[in-house]
Amino acid sequence: MISKLINRALLKVSGPDAEVFLQSQFSNDIKHLKEKEIQINAYCQHQGKIIAIIWVFKKNSNYYLSFPEDLKEIILTKLNMFKLMSQLDIEDYSSIINQYGVVGENRENSYKINDNLSLLTTRDTLSDIDNNAEWEIACIRDKLPDVCKHNSETFIPQALNLDIGLLGVSFTKGCYPGQEVVARMHYLGKPKRRLFRFTSKFDVSSGDYLNVNDSLSLKSSGQIIRVAKKDSEFQFLGVFEVCHISDHIFLNNDPTKLVNIINE
Repeated sequence: MISKLINRALLKVSGPDAEVFLQSQFSNDIKHLKEKEIQINAYCQHQGKIIAIIWVFKKNSNYYLSFPEDLKEIILTKLNMFKLMSQLDIEDYSSIINQYGVVGENRENSYKINDNLSLLTTRDTLSDIDNNAEWEIACIRDKLPDVCKHNSETFIPQALNLDIGLLGVSFTKGCYPGQEVVARMHYLGKPKRRLFRFTSKFDVSSGDYLNVNDSLSLKSSGQIIRVAKKDSEFQFLGVFEVCHISDHIFLNNDPTKLVNIINE
């Protein structure tokens, strides 16, 4: 299955200082980026909150950054602000190269995200079959998180499970914005919230809240970050309080709208 990802920006970073620069900005170890693979990175602010989750891949010694379109101006401004005297160029390739999400297939010019998902990049326009819902379902099934403008600077990497299996964080690479906060949580703390998969028969949207009756949280026990509908059921990812995973969970303070957590 293949789906055109129409809401993702793509930046090209090139030049002799590109690797060193990206290494200083992102949460993962750019030096360990493999050919034909996507490396997931968190771009954090100084408090360790994620501005964007960025897919990084490399081609012909150039680096490409894929992330949600609504964060493009924010990311461009921030990268250029830290660029200073570095010998590199940052170019917007969003309208030059098309991005396609691929599920369960091997495709030429694709970059592996995990065993099931990959990103295909091409200057050509492939058949415009709308499989976006199936792509989202696959991403939710694989617990692949994303951050958009409305929840940017909300979550630390651990809340989105980016530390599990070192999916999107290296704890040995050295400094990047927010690194001290992220490392302190890893070595000295324990995340109170994690990413879980849910289902619901009720309408849900990214940004909706998850509640339980006994939570001490002032606002909510969790927040939805990624949603797709399959048949009559909504499937979604949400950041949720670990201590309440066995409780009754409902939407937006409405106790009649119960959701089911898939605790795998």
